[in-house]
Amino acid sequence: MIIETDKIVYEYPDGTKALEDVDFQVEEGKIVALLGPNGAGKSTLFLHFNGILEPTSGTVKIDGEPIKYDKKELMKVRQKVGIVFQNPDDQLFAPTVMEDVAFGPMNMALSKEEVDARVKEALEKVGMNGFEKKPPHHLSGGQKKRVAIAGILAMRPKIMVLDEPTSGLDPKGASHILQLLYQLNKEGMTIVISTHDVDLVPLYASTVYIISKGKIIKEGSPQTVFEDVETIRAANLRLPRIAHLMEILKKEDKLPLGKPYPLTIGEARRRILKELDK
Repeated sequence: MIIETDKIVYEYPDGTKALEDVDFQVEEGKIVALLGPNGAGKSTLFLHFNGILEPTSGTVKIDGEPIKYDKKELMKVRQKVGIVFQNPDDQLFAPTVMEDVAFGPMNMALSKEEVDARVKEALEKVGMNGFEKKPPHHLSGGQKKRVAIAGILAMRPKIMVLDEPTSGLDPKGASHILQLLYQLNKEGMTIVISTHDVDLVPLYASTVYIISKGKIIKEGSPQTVFEDVETIRAANLRLPRIAHLMEILKKEDKLPLGKPYPLTIGEARRRILKELDK
């Protein structure tokens, strides 16, 4: 496993438990989704993956090695694990896009030529070449998100962790970000995303975790997780729209649709056509 937490607990200074006995595993080369409502502990858990937070108890392993919390070791971890925050304004601070994306590689003591090459490559990957001299605060929400991702890409991590990557974006902007993540994953990068947008998860994630009140309450494939309707709703989440429609068609219109319900339009179409052919 490229990320592994073993019964981590995180307590705030006032004694409030934000995480309780969290076991979380990410297989290399996969897209893993962490689902949960606001305040469930998603962001707190993610900040453990590159040592920004240290657990009160339990261990976090990256690439099979427990994180050590001295400066030198944390630098190594942060070169492997890049975190993109929910609000890109928390991440973008330089006067220009180019300087922002160059910040990480420059701190890795790379040559100017190597830094420039990485900045160029990262901006091309996120579709933001030509914006090098623009001030980040003049960009749209989707563009800022792309620049924040480019800043992580320029460090060439093995793992990218994104907290609510589609938050605040319109449907087209959200789709562009997810297509970008899907492409990066196809190129070999491990992707971990937190979200409460359940419709996106079945399209991209191979494994889903549900977190509620600081505890992991369900894990498995999207099909396995969304089959457990009671747990989904108990966590203040909902079924994907397609699965919800199929649930209504079964209950209200007596369509003979067995579980698990389809999670995507393609799956639903095939299931309905199959029933109509009978």
